[in-house]
Amino acid sequence: MSLLLKISDIRKAYNGSPVLQGASFSCDENGIYALMGDNGSGKSTFLRVCALLEPCDQGEIVYLSHGLILPHDIELRRRITLVLPKIGVFNTTVFNNVAYGLKIRGLERAAIRDRVNRMLDFVGLGHKKKQAALTLSSGETQRLGIARALVINPEMLFLDEPAAFVDVRNREIIEEIILNLKKEGRTTIILTTHNRQQAERLADRLLILMKGRITIP
Repeated sequence: MSLLLKISDIRKAYNGSPVLQGASFSCDENGIYALMGDNGSGKSTFLRVCALLEPCDQGEIVYLSHGLILPHDIELRRRITLVLPKIGVFNTTVFNNVAYGLKIRGLERAAIRDRVNRMLDFVGLGHKKKQAALTLSSGETQRLGIARALVINPEMLFLDEPAAFVDVRNREIIEEIILNLKKEGRTTIILTTHNRQQAERLADRLLILMKGRITIP
């Protein structure tokens, strides 16, 4: 594992109301970590802070690679990504949505085509690559968001309720995608869920966020 994450005593409040109150956690092994907690417990906030999309009020977020502490710069941000439960899509084809992240990185057209096609097949959307993304179902849209995140080969993937707001069939497909990623072992995944059975099916380690702190059951 080349990318490690260590957070220490993270605190975050909104309008004076504390959400994270000294959360600490070390992600030092490949695999899947499932973060559980009641609605409003701060799970989404925790992911946004870890993904460097939102600053914490206090505490320390440290990413390390080969023993070196990494600056929170664009290079690090391109190695991590967050997928939200209701993603936004561009008003273009499914293929172009997934290709966007590769285009802004300057990859050649042939490389983009190959990687996007492989990723769409991986999430079961290869047959819909020419379809307008805005016409996908909610479950298909969620899978599109996962494909868009995975095509850039992140080393750390944050999934916020990846199977929420989708039908049973799409939930099963999304869980299968996550388990296949686990088999490949290249990407560390931290996901949130309110479903204990789902967490146990998917995760190597279970974490609980309660009263702003993380515990390991």
